[in-house]
Amino acid sequence: MLGPLVLASTSRWRAELLARLELEFETQAPDFDERAEDGQFAVLGPRDFALHLARGKAESLRGRYAEACLLAADQIAVLGPRLLHKPSSEQAAVAQLMDLRGRSHRLITAVVLQAVGGPLDGTQIHAIDEQRLTMRSFSESEARAYVSRHRPLDSVGAYHIEDAGIRLFERIEGEDFTGIIGLPLLAVCRLLREFGRLPA
Repeated sequence: MLGPLVLASTSRWRAELLARLELEFETQAPDFDERAEDGQFAVLGPRDFALHLARGKAESLRGRYAEACLLAADQIAVLGPRLLHKPSSEQAAVAQLMDLRGRSHRLITAVVLQAVGGPLDGTQIHAIDEQRLTMRSFSESEARAYVSRHRPLDSVGAYHIEDAGIRLFERIEGEDFTGIIGLPLLAVCRLLREFGRLPA
């Protein structure tokens, strides 16, 4: 064993997803400012940028544990060449949805599993999940009604796929729908098997 499994996140969505695997784990808030890293997006590109953020979250918790298995994830939304951010208000959420309507965007989620202490100390493995989502050409009134009712201000793209936000979509393409919610469980399972936390 590698000590406790620690989810480096305060997201209830990620915690609920990880709980599906029926493993004991604890959660910790990473001490990492994602927005301060925005300048790296143009340098690294979308996939490597998402991985850079996930690694930063994992590294920020290393000093808190003598022995642990740190699981960190970061999801970015990309529209064309543009990096999207979580909306800061209902008005910003509606504006983001109107920008996305009738268009395709990508959700890229990087997952990092890092060992602290024990025989695998310092070992870090990762996976990257990518989803392509196409939204309908919905009206602004529909977008406003959705945002007012569900307040998706904690999500890039200004939607939650697990509530009525699914009505805004025309097509979703990807290998694992849990990646849309923020923690691609198929990838997480592969990483946990490599560390012996799940049966091979």
